[in-house]
Amino acid sequence: MYPPGFQTWVTVETLTAPLEGAVRPGHFRGVTTVVSKLFNAIQPEKAYFGQKDAQQAAVIRQMARDLSYPTEIVICPTIREPDGLAMSSRNSYLNPEERQAATILFRALTTAEFAYKNGERDAEKLRRIMREAIETEPLARLQYVSCADYDTLVELETVTSKPLLSMAVFIGKTRLIDNFVLV
Repeated sequence: MYPPGFQTWVTVETLTAPLEGAVRPGHFRGVTTVVSKLFNAIQPEKAYFGQKDAQQAAVIRQMARDLSYPTEIVICPTIREPDGLAMSSRNSYLNPEERQAATILFRALTTAEFAYKNGERDAEKLRRIMREAIETEPLARLQYVSCADYDTLVELETVTSKPLLSMAVFIGKTRLIDNFVLV
């Protein structure tokens, strides 16, 4: 993928700055470069990405638009365990106690979703609901919570558009991410 002397990168500017980009600098530059190279090599009609990595999906959608790829970007729903935990290879790093504690991410998101469905449109209140839920779990250490516009990832004050609730949480040493798109 990166031959000797490689110097060219694909960078999506604004969308990669917050959330995962803020805590994992350079991560999306690698993602967009690899995906761009694959799109160029394969020229797919459609490419499928998971909603679980919501920011990555937004970045790839933007890259495809900006670089005029004829590829349709299809975002697939997050697949969950029966208790709501988003499926991830990282779940295998959790011991049984941590695995049980990890369900707090889903519970925090569903609590905020419930408030939204009952009329709450103050984005800071939705973020606070998620923070407070995470804080009830002693094994959880919150890295961030967000209530942002789905397309731009700009943090909202008032929810007037399609919001993305997202978070990153450490359960023990394992970092987990999850999100809901509210409709």
